[in-house]
Amino acid sequence: MTVLEVRDLSVEFETDRGCVRAVDHVDLDLDRGEFVGIVGESGCGKSTLLFAIAQLLSPPAKIIGGSVVFHGSDLVAMTERELRGVRWRDYSVVMQSAMNALNPVLQVGAQFRDVLRAHGTTDREEIRSRSEEVMDLVGIAATHLKSYPHQLSGGMRQRIMIAMALLFSPDLVIMDEPTSALDVVAQRSLMVQIKDLQRRLGFAILFVTHDMSLVSHFSDRTLVMYAGQVVEFGETRAVFHSPAHPYSKGLLEAFPSIRGQRVALTGIQGSPPDLANPPSGCRFSPRCPSALRRCSTDEPLLYDANGVLARCLLHEPVVTS
Repeated sequence: MTVLEVRDLSVEFETDRGCVRAVDHVDLDLDRGEFVGIVGESGCGKSTLLFAIAQLLSPPAKIIGGSVVFHGSDLVAMTERELRGVRWRDYSVVMQSAMNALNPVLQVGAQFRDVLRAHGTTDREEIRSRSEEVMDLVGIAATHLKSYPHQLSGGMRQRIMIAMALLFSPDLVIMDEPTSALDVVAQRSLMVQIKDLQRRLGFAILFVTHDMSLVSHFSDRTLVMYAGQVVEFGETRAVFHSPAHPYSKGLLEAFPSIRGQRVALTGIQGSPPDLANPPSGCRFSPRCPSALRRCSTDEPLLYDANGVLARCLLHEPVVTS
C-alpha cells in the first residue's frame, strides 16, 4: 500500500542573485512499512526535499510546482489549519538536532502533553499513560518525563524526539539526519531501535543522512540526489552492489570501510555546481570521469538501468530503426 506519492516536486529559494532551484522535479513513492534513505553531498537538496514533503518550508523557500499526496490528499494544496490536523497525528518529523527541536525550558512530559492536547487528547490520565507508553517504546524510563532537555544525553534526546513522533502512531515518520550529532556507538544503537520500532508498528520512514553505512544497513531503497535532482533510485542492495550513476559510484568510493582489504579513497573531484547558474546538460558532467561529449549539452532523463533508475546518458535506451 502506497502512503506517499511525490510527483514533479520543485522548490526554489528567492535570493539577491535570483531564484535558486534547490529541488528539481522530484518523483518519489513510499509504501507502508518501507524505509527509504536519501543521500548526497551537502547542499544537494536532501533536507529541502524533506521539508517540502512535510510542508515545513519557510521563506525564502517555496514550492513552485508538483504535488505531495499523502493518504490520497495533496499536502501542497492544504491550508496551514488543515496541515495542523494531520501533522504528528498522521505523519511526524524528527529533526536533525534534538537539543534545538525540544523546548529547553519545558519538561519532556509537558512537551508531550502540548502535542497531545493540540490534537484533542485532553484527559490527564490518558496523556500520562500515552506519554509513558512511548517512552517505554524507545527504552527510556518514564521518570525522565520530568527531565529538562539539558539534563539528558544526546542519544536520549534523540530517542525522546522519536517517542514524540510516535505519540499518535503515524503512518509516516520523516527523519532529517537524526544521528548526525551522536558517536558511532550511539548511532548504531539508535538505528537498531528505529528499525525495530518500524517492524513492530509498521510506519514508513524517509531518512536523510550523509552516512552511507547507515543507508546500506537499514534502508530498503536508496535515493541519491545531486544538485537538486534525483540521479539514482532503487533497491539499496542494487545501488550499493553495482551503482548505475557515476556520482553514486563516487560517493561509495569516498566512504571508508573498516573491514576487508585496505583501499585508497578516491572521492569525487571538484565541487557541486552553483544552483543559481547550473551547468547545461548533465549537472554532474563537469566532475564525471565517464562523461561523453554530449553530456555537456544533452540533459539526461531517469533511465532504467538493471532495475534501478539512473539519470545518466550511459543508460539511454538505444533506438534502432
